[in-house]
Parts: sequence; C-alpha cells; structure tokens
Amino acid sequence: MAKARARTTTRKVKDRWKAKNWYQILSPSLFNNVPVAETLAETPDSLIGRVTEVSLQDLTNDFRKSHIKLRFTVDKIEQNTAHSQLKGTLLTSDYLRRMIRRRKSRVDGVFNVETRDGAFLRVKPFAIAEKRIQSSQKKLIRKVMSDVINKEAKGKTLNSFIKDCLEGKLGSEIYKHCKIYYPVKRIEINKTEVIRLPTVIIEDEKPPEKTEEPTQPQEPGAEETEVPSEEVSPEAKPVEEEATEEKEEPAEKELTAEESEETAKPKKKLKAKTAKKKTTAKKSTKKKKEETAE
Repeated sequence: MAKARARTTTRKVKDRWKAKNWYQILSPSLFNNVPVAETLAETPDSLIGRVTEVSLQDLTNDFRKSHIKLRFTVDKIEQNTAHSQLKGTLLTSDYLRRMIRRRKSRVDGVFNVETRDGAFLRVKPFAIAEKRIQSSQKKLIRKVMSDVINKEAKGKTLNSFIKDCLEGKLGSEIYKHCKIYYPVKRIEINKTEVIRLPTVIIEDEKPPEKTEEPTQPQEPGAEETEVPSEEVSPEAKPVEEEATEEKEEPAEKELTAEESEETAKPKKKLKAKTAKKKTTAKKSTKKKKEETAE
C-alpha cells in the first residue's frame, strides 16, 4: 500500500488551465468586425457555437444605446481569432419596466419574416398606449405591425433590416401607420432572433458619393471673342455721362459771363416801369383827396 501511494504522489498532475489558449471574438461585418470579448478554450473546435452577449454601447460608444443587448455565436476560427454571427437582439428588463405603468395597455406581437437575401427572422415588437384600450383595437394594432414588418423585410437584407431595428426606424414606421387608428405612445422592437442565416449573398446598397466635376480651364482667346469691343458695359455708361456733364458746366458759365451785360439792361427797364407805376398811383390818390375835400 505504501508503494502504491508513493506512485500516485510521484505522478505529474496536469494543469488544465495551462493547456487552454486565449481567443479573441470579433463581431460581424455589420459592426465593422470590432473585438467583442476574449475567451479560453482547449481546442478551437470547442469554441464553435459559443454565445457571447454585449451591449450596443460597447460597440458604438453611444451611451443612448446602452439598453440594447446583442448576442453573437462563434462560427469560424482563424488562428487566435474567432469570427461570429448575429444571433439576435434584446432590450434590457429595466428599460421595459420604466416605460410600462399602471392604467396603460401593452400590445405584444410575434411575427416570422423572411428577408430579401433568404434569412429567416422572428421579430417581437411591442406598443404602449396611454390608456387602456379594447381588444379589438389591440388586434388592429397587431395587424398593422405585421403588415409593416413583412413589407420592410421583403425589400431589405438582413444587415439593413437589423440596422433599422437598432436605430429605431422600424418602430417609427409602425408608429406612423398605427397613429391613424389609435394614438399609440411608443412602439419598439423588443426582441429579434435569427433562425436562419442568409442563403444568398447580396451587397448592401451604399449611399451615392458626391463627386465634384473638374472645371475645364477656358482658353484666353475664347474669352476675348465672347465680349465684343464695340459694346460698352453698363457700369461705364454713367461714368461717361458724368464726364460730359462736367465738361458742359464750364461752357454754361462762360455764356452767362458774356451775356451778363445784356441781361442787366432789361432789369433796369423793369425798375423804371415799376417807378412809373408808383408815381401814377400817387397822383391818382392825390386827385381823390382833392375831390373829397371840395
């Protein structure tokens, strides 16, 4: 027995942690392959199918998206890096509790849709009304939800559809159509699950880039031929008119100097006439006085 115990103690104990290696998990191309997490594994095959959960704030550095959680599954391994695919999205429970209050109605829906590139999704939106509403109104809101989600999914790829869900465009589109029937307070996508990955590779449409057209240099000869030599610009015309007026003014002054003597003579005649009128007026007044005295 003593020999057997000695053999067991002499045996080398293998440390399983030292045999493991660190692997870095990268996000899908939708999130620009940003590193998500690091994990340990003995063999690369044991990593395939592993699920990691991360907040959208960690990927985009936007604190307004901290209530959205993303789930990724590892599907391919290259050396010490593990590539992943999107498994689904989820809202945090505390975010949902803040929106739901007493005396308000919550409308949930579960819809299976297929995207343009062949991916199969399960979308779970929810709507919140300001008051308690009837079951018929809830049924109408669910119908609007399914119509809008199916329409948006058929015309978009998986990446663009998920992007609209995360940015809130899909919820706002549903809100516009529901507003006609009932004034809903808020609509959001609670959960999405990717059941089947895309079967067809379709590149997402990129926004058109604005290209500046190169300006061709004009020939100097062409500019000279375009403007005729005889025409005068409108700005030059008033300058010439002012110059002619200035030239005419001294001529008028010379004429007045020469005719000053002639103009002086009729003024004297006028004064003489006015003096005669005064004398005749005095004589007439004297005659009247004499007649009144007699």
